[in-house]
Amino acid sequence: MGCATITVMNFAFTEEQEELRKTVRQFLEAKSAEEAVREQMETEAGFDAAVWSQMGEQMGLQGLIVPEEFGGSGYSYVELGIVLEEMGRSLLCAPFFSTVVLAANTLIHSGDDAAKAAHLPGIAAGETIATVAFTEPSGKWDEAGITMEASGSGSDWTLNGTKMFVLDGHTANLIIVAARTGKGVSLFTVAGDAAGLTRTALSTMDQTRKQAKLEFSNTPATLLGAEGEGWTILNSVLDLAAVGLAAEQVGGAQKVLEMAVEYAKVRVQFGRPIGSFQAIKHKCADMLLEVESAKSAAYYGMWCAAEMNDELPSVASLAKAYCSEAYFHATAENIQIHGGIGFTWEHPAHLYFKRAKSSELLFGDPTYHRELLAQRIGI
Repeated sequence: MGCATITVMNFAFTEEQEELRKTVRQFLEAKSAEEAVREQMETEAGFDAAVWSQMGEQMGLQGLIVPEEFGGSGYSYVELGIVLEEMGRSLLCAPFFSTVVLAANTLIHSGDDAAKAAHLPGIAAGETIATVAFTEPSGKWDEAGITMEASGSGSDWTLNGTKMFVLDGHTANLIIVAARTGKGVSLFTVAGDAAGLTRTALSTMDQTRKQAKLEFSNTPATLLGAEGEGWTILNSVLDLAAVGLAAEQVGGAQKVLEMAVEYAKVRVQFGRPIGSFQAIKHKCADMLLEVESAKSAAYYGMWCAAEMNDELPSVASLAKAYCSEAYFHATAENIQIHGGIGFTWEHPAHLYFKRAKSSELLFGDPTYHRELLAQRIGI
């Protein structure tokens, strides 16, 4: 146990933050129960428009980290992390991650005040669904993976090429696209209904998180930020996204840990609860240790993201790698502890298992992030 305690950081949430967690959890227990998740994952859009509006108008969730001058409430990344953790716990089907964590963050860090004023208020109000399209058919998450070309100048640009695995790309009204110009990777905003844009929903293993293929054919676009500065912005956003995803993974991991422990208490075999067997006890203890360590990594990442400090790049990669493995392991063990019933379609265990697998691969798998971490700390 000695070595595990080192990772625990003295990170206490404020009363206001705990209140936020409680409110969001109550909302999601009402709006994103298992039945609602199963219903939404079967639809093409993949979310409930009424719930999405409520999240924006009544709860102010989409505007949480949007600065007040652009219609948001200007909270920090710690508050956003708490919300994402609760969303991960309930497997919320909504374009929140794509709209807020990817698109809003890109706008906030773009240095482009005109674009912020044009797009952030709509995001904060829950009216705009937005996403970032940067991955291509090669499936690479790094700068080299961006080969799509943009041509034009000034306020007149067009895009040609294909983007893949775009989160909520088929429903977004605003798409931020990474493409190459003569000066390097640049970012562009494209309307969801732009001419020459073809959007195809992809069939995914994890149906709770929709992805799309976007094909651009002389599609009109507006430059976001400075030409050639796209990767600098995107690089920061991907660190913020890795931390956001880690928070979400921790929420899911905590939930499956609770499921497993609860089942171990009530499931009786050979005349006694299975939780009294050594093998099951060990599984639960190992899960607990991993989930708590993953929380420490995610919370530290949230704090670094709130401060936008120098540690963020290395902590983001560390949190993404560790939380991905902890979540996937927890979902697999949950299925094992449940035995036969855990393998059935009727049981929610597989929904978490698939979400854990898709999250593990999103923005680069643990191996990719460990390699990135080594580069970032100069090993």
